[in-house]
Amino acid sequence: MNYRKLTPEGPEISVIGFGMWTVSTPMWGIKDDQIGLSLINEAFLNGITFFDTADVYGDGRGETMLREGLGDHRDEIVIATKFGYDFYNYPGVQPGQRERPQDWSPAFVRKVCEESLKRLGTDYIDLYQLHNPRLDAINCDDLWAELHALRDEGKIRVIGAALGPALKPERQIDEGITAIRERGAPLQIIYNMLEQPLGNALFPIAAEQNAGIIVRVPHASGLLEGNYNENTRFEPSDHRQHRVPTDEARKKWLIEGLKKVESLRFLARDEHRTMGQAALLYVLLERSIISALPNIYNREQLLEFAHAPDAPALTLDEIARVADILSNSDYALTDINQSAR
Repeated sequence: MNYRKLTPEGPEISVIGFGMWTVSTPMWGIKDDQIGLSLINEAFLNGITFFDTADVYGDGRGETMLREGLGDHRDEIVIATKFGYDFYNYPGVQPGQRERPQDWSPAFVRKVCEESLKRLGTDYIDLYQLHNPRLDAINCDDLWAELHALRDEGKIRVIGAALGPALKPERQIDEGITAIRERGAPLQIIYNMLEQPLGNALFPIAAEQNAGIIVRVPHASGLLEGNYNENTRFEPSDHRQHRVPTDEARKKWLIEGLKKVESLRFLARDEHRTMGQAALLYVLLERSIISALPNIYNREQLLEFAHAPDAPALTLDEIARVADILSNSDYALTDINQSAR
């Protein structure tokens, strides 16, 4: 495992992190908490020290699972959680996986921070992230004054913003630029070989401001793991179903995506480097990226992804070939020279 600093002052976090979303919500088919707890512990044993959750995951379950699984190792791990959704008054997964109402009032933020601390069984949160904020929250001085007060009290250490949930990047670009430049906030974004516009816009600004970026969905919801085919189907409750809600969307995302993935299979080197590992190594070429959060919901995936930094690095020839393959696709491509710095 390799480690990078979340901020210039620290702390160091593992370049492969563990996102609690897949093991603490019903959106990925895991119904047994013991599976999640086992994966959390094995992740730690394999060098993963960065764990990302949110108060809304499982209506608090994502945080309590971290306490149950790794409470004895609190000083050895870095915990990121998120806030902003009011699941106290709107519990459970909303119909159609719609967003729940958000509350950015100082009183609500202080209340939910205290509740997260209790669920996590800790007296501080390493990275406290606004969960899918719009510009009104990023620009709200009262909200940030309260966050700074919580930081001054030692209850949170770093304030960040996790951008989403829309897949279209235009709105999130404005939010990310404002969060970095006006608030100095590290960001969490969607970025992978097939979905790059958001990263392209934000990486130069993050580098300029020395703000770290955490990447989620580095495998494009599983496409870049190399295990899907044209017959792949998702349960209605599975979060990945939002990618293919219609036949037209299925054709564009899955069928066309599989063609792109097939052209990238040269990145897999037998037992030395899997397709899933190559996808992680690719995003980690960008030095503004501090950690990647693959979706992990079984032991085989965990071991594969945790050991991605041990796999052979992508060569300059491979990187150039990726650029050539994706240059005429529907997805923007990161400038390779910039990504490799």
